[in-house]
Amino acid sequence: MFRTVAHPPTTRRVIDRLDDAVWSARRRLALWIPFVFGAGAALYFAWSGEPGAGQLWALAAATLLGAGLLAWTGGARLAALAVPVLLGLGFVDAGFRARTVGAPVLSSQFDGTVTGQIISLSRSSSNHPRLLLRAPVFYGLDDAPRYVRITLVEREGFGDLAPGDWVMARARIGPPGGPVEPGGFDFRRLAWFQQLGGVGYTDQPVLRFQPRTLGLPSIALNHLRHRLAGHIRRQVQGNAGAFAAAILTGDRSAVDPAVTEDLRATNLAHLLAISGLHMGLLTAFVFLVVRGGLALLPGVALHHPIKKWAACSALMASVGYLALSGASVATQRAFIMAAVALVAILLDRPALTLRSVAIAASIIIALRPESVIQAGFHLSFAATAALVAVFEVLRGFAWWRDEGRGWVSLLRPVLAVGITAFVAGLATAPFAAYHFNVATQYGLVANVLAVPLMGTVIMPAGVLALVLSPLGVSDLPFWIMGQGIALVLHIAKTIHGWEGATWGIVQAPGLVLPLSAFGLALLCLNRGRLRALGVIPFFAGALIWSQADRPDLLVGPSGRIIGVMGPEGRALSRARGQRFVAESWLENDGDLAGQEEAGDRTGWLSEKKVRIADLPDGRRVFVSNARSRVPQALQTCAPDDIAIMPNWSGPPEWDCITLPTGRGSGAIAVQVTEEGLVLTRAEDTPLRLWSEGQ
Repeated sequence: MFRTVAHPPTTRRVIDRLDDAVWSARRRLALWIPFVFGAGAALYFAWSGEPGAGQLWALAAATLLGAGLLAWTGGARLAALAVPVLLGLGFVDAGFRARTVGAPVLSSQFDGTVTGQIISLSRSSSNHPRLLLRAPVFYGLDDAPRYVRITLVEREGFGDLAPGDWVMARARIGPPGGPVEPGGFDFRRLAWFQQLGGVGYTDQPVLRFQPRTLGLPSIALNHLRHRLAGHIRRQVQGNAGAFAAAILTGDRSAVDPAVTEDLRATNLAHLLAISGLHMGLLTAFVFLVVRGGLALLPGVALHHPIKKWAACSALMASVGYLALSGASVATQRAFIMAAVALVAILLDRPALTLRSVAIAASIIIALRPESVIQAGFHLSFAATAALVAVFEVLRGFAWWRDEGRGWVSLLRPVLAVGITAFVAGLATAPFAAYHFNVATQYGLVANVLAVPLMGTVIMPAGVLALVLSPLGVSDLPFWIMGQGIALVLHIAKTIHGWEGATWGIVQAPGLVLPLSAFGLALLCLNRGRLRALGVIPFFAGALIWSQADRPDLLVGPSGRIIGVMGPEGRALSRARGQRFVAESWLENDGDLAGQEEAGDRTGWLSEKKVRIADLPDGRRVFVSNARSRVPQALQTCAPDDIAIMPNWSGPPEWDCITLPTGRGSGAIAVQVTEEGLVLTRAEDTPLRLWSEGQ
């Protein structure tokens, strides 16, 4: 028999008060569901080692049991039990998602002929054309990946290549690369969830060897996007045309890197990517046009729900935009957020509330739990949640609701734009700094000037141009769109040229990101004085960030580039080659210098085929590409010095410390401390699904 536990009167009163508080705040507490759910997914990616299938099933069973108990409890017990249940659900969701998307990955370098069908075309960070191939065939290799990506290093453009083409090329392809420094971004994880099993390049011609086929819906849509992007670039010339094609079709293959740099330096890069702003502007424009047009018909407006008809039209337009733009992860996220708002209108609910934001976030985390560690997820939901929370507060003030009786109604559109730019910039600033290691001083000015152009000129003209293109009368809307884009690009270029427009920020420790997310959640989801609690996590994160330190010595994954921290910043052992590694190091240092500038810094001395640099404690670093004969300079090294010999084939013939470099050794970081050298290797981290066998 069960025995009822009698609580002391004081304890009973405390429990009752907690129950009453939780019950009265239950609707507000429900907004925390996606935060805790997402934290569980993030916990999976931060886990030390890969959980086994049995462990995931056991955790899933325990989570389901806990979810069942939620129905039999309430009050404070409900809130206390919901936290571990949601954490478990997020962890299990991410774990099973990682296992279900698994696909073959190359285990070694392949140098030979490969064939496959082009899915999409893009540009690399160095502005080279890039092809994504499906169903690749590697001649001489049996277990081929599902997708591979090949960069065309000797070509300026794609020529007449298009999605659906079956091509053949002689290429050098290998498995996705690991982090360029210990604890850095792991491209293998991103490639794993994209089922990208190999990346490489070719400097040979790419040949079509059989007719184009568009059997798969994804390829047919990509081919349509490719043709439409070409049509847009013919209608709108120059950089404005490339920008227009990017925001209407998602095809960024023709965007000039200088334009991208201007947009990033002014915090306007979000205008180039199809995200919540574009999806929101498109759906809002369609909604207003349809509702306004139907309102002109009294017989229809008085007897039919024209607001819901407008919402249905906007929803169909957003579905079409999702398909046309390629349905990237960012676009899917924007579509879900827009769809939740439009469905709320159909259900006679407020469209833009924190509840709709929470629903959208929960759906995205459930479908793509890997999103919780991506910059796009953090930036889009930080901006959206902050904006909705701020405007909810504003609606509580009588002066904001004067509705035509005062000066606020006349200036509300201008005030709303200014508030939107300020709040979105402020909310996303810590996340942008965390992910991109750069801060923009005039981003608010640029957004206040450029975002209204996107909403009032560029996107409406673009929608009209797409609608009128089949009729052959789209010249005027395309011209208007081009003029608006040209003005935006001029704003970005001008502000980028201002002194002190950007400054670098050192890479933040990993704990800063969850603290920033928790602080923003407290600010947005709480009410009244409790909002002030959100300042505490931000302050703690800033304090931790201020103590961040960078390694004194970094060695690239192949051992062919080395960076030593000096008084001018990191001095690189080479001014060319290994570009991605070099730029990643400098970015994480908060250093805005380019590779050539960092390669010319003082710090390295050359002496008979050996490069020598000094560490802060007086140790020397010797770097040589010698294979079998020890250079004379290396014979003078002391036992505490460091030797880096990526090409050495025999046993060491010197007395100093030799770092393990070469294929498969991974990146190395060395920190000089009072106790001595602290060496960290990227490959010493526990294996995960995306790093096994590499």
